[in-house]
Amino acid sequence: MSFPEIIQLIERNLATIDQKDSTVEIGFFGGSFTCLETDHQKRYLGLVQPFLADGRISSIRLSTRPDHIDKKVLELLKDMHVKTIELGVQSMNDDVLTASGRGHTAKDVTQASGLIKMHGFDLGLQMMVGLPDDDAKKSLETAEKIVDLNPDCVRIYPTLVIQNTELETLFLNGAYKPLGLDEAVACVAPILKLFLDNEINVIRVGLHPSEEFEAGGKLIAGPYHPSFRELVMTKLWYEEFLKIQKKENEDITITVPTIQYNYAIGYKAYNRDYLKLHFNRVRFQRSEVLTNFSYHVDYC
Repeated sequence: MSFPEIIQLIERNLATIDQKDSTVEIGFFGGSFTCLETDHQKRYLGLVQPFLADGRISSIRLSTRPDHIDKKVLELLKDMHVKTIELGVQSMNDDVLTASGRGHTAKDVTQASGLIKMHGFDLGLQMMVGLPDDDAKKSLETAEKIVDLNPDCVRIYPTLVIQNTELETLFLNGAYKPLGLDEAVACVAPILKLFLDNEINVIRVGLHPSEEFEAGGKLIAGPYHPSFRELVMTKLWYEEFLKIQKKENEDITITVPTIQYNYAIGYKAYNRDYLKLHFNRVRFQRSEVLTNFSYHVDYC
């Protein structure tokens, strides 16, 4: 798509916003925004300014590479009223970054994150699990280093093999093996819990559902699932329920945070079915007081 065509597309989408809404946010994703020519960045962001000024949108966010952030770039983004900058970190392990051909280092991430926070932006960090030369231990270490950078939000993605990419070539040549779905869920579970325990907003776990990832699309291999976050949360609650003292032929009521209710029951009621193996009757109820992974168990 040419630059004029992109401009026309943005203009058409903006034209559909016809009333003030404090929840509408404009995002520039799908590429590395600050790698674009400066004039193009100004043109894109300039289209949004009238909508910010009259309240039809609340803010602007964008994604970019850690090695394309500096003071000059940030001053431009600040002048154009960008609120959130997300960095494609992927890993904080230099061996993994090199094997994946990322072209930046963990030091680039640290420096860029510091500059972004120092200039008053909200910081988002995106990580991936299952990259070449990666493993569960390295991924968890990446998450721990991300926590140290104090981001305002994070995204966690499993690595997928997509058609017509270098990773597809490695996969077809036997040089790369993606995680299985169960492996990916097991890898992400402690990472997600780490972020939640540190009160970091996890705004995405897994890829957004897309026709590209369905049968006949561009997905070659890898742990894609449209309910990936629910699978991970189901596992985290399952691990909590393993701690419950089992009492055959008794009823059990488990009180969980309201926001966690469906996750606690589990994907396709997995956790409830597991508990039914050990109790006569299993009941879940909601609490507006409990938070995170706290819960109460009542036997009767």
